[in-house]
Amino acid sequence: MRKIGLFFGSFNPVHVGHLIIANSMLANSDLNEVWLVVSPQNPLKERRSLLADQQRLEMVRLAVHDNYRLRACDVEFHLPIPSYTVLTLAHLGEQYRDKQFCLIMGSDNLATLDRWRNWEYIVDHYQIYVYPRPGYENCALAKHPNVTLVDVPTMDISSTYIREQIRQGHDVRYLLTEPVYQYLTEMHFYEK
Repeated sequence: MRKIGLFFGSFNPVHVGHLIIANSMLANSDLNEVWLVVSPQNPLKERRSLLADQQRLEMVRLAVHDNYRLRACDVEFHLPIPSYTVLTLAHLGEQYRDKQFCLIMGSDNLATLDRWRNWEYIVDHYQIYVYPRPGYENCALAKHPNVTLVDVPTMDISSTYIREQIRQGHDVRYLLTEPVYQYLTEMHFYEK
């Protein structure tokens, strides 16, 4: 059974930090693939700054097109909004019975997992691969048998920072893959 790591995010936009995390998870764990799941709406975040779902999905597709072990995933576009991870996991489990799904998240998300719908079920029934985030080194859930800490480079890059840099007219080309940078520039995303 192939083990698939699900890396959820708004990817607004997807940047090299996301790709480094995904690739490092493949290199330093037993995952066979990582699917970057583009979320239409995180229940814990406001929607106002999000690009359209299909535009964010296209950027993820462009970012991972040359790596067969990474995949852009739009499963949450077809599920009720707001998106709840527990429902997405159940849906994928029914759709792909030959795959074992796991979660990928930062230690900051692990620290707030108790705010998620059915979080106890998630942590008891799914493996969770956690990458470090500064300031979130000591989380009680890190000791759970289904939680695996994975050595991944820490980078202080965020989509929020990239959007702000673009709004200010600054060059962000090295924070994005070349295809994503070209698409984003041609579409004039985040300039206003």
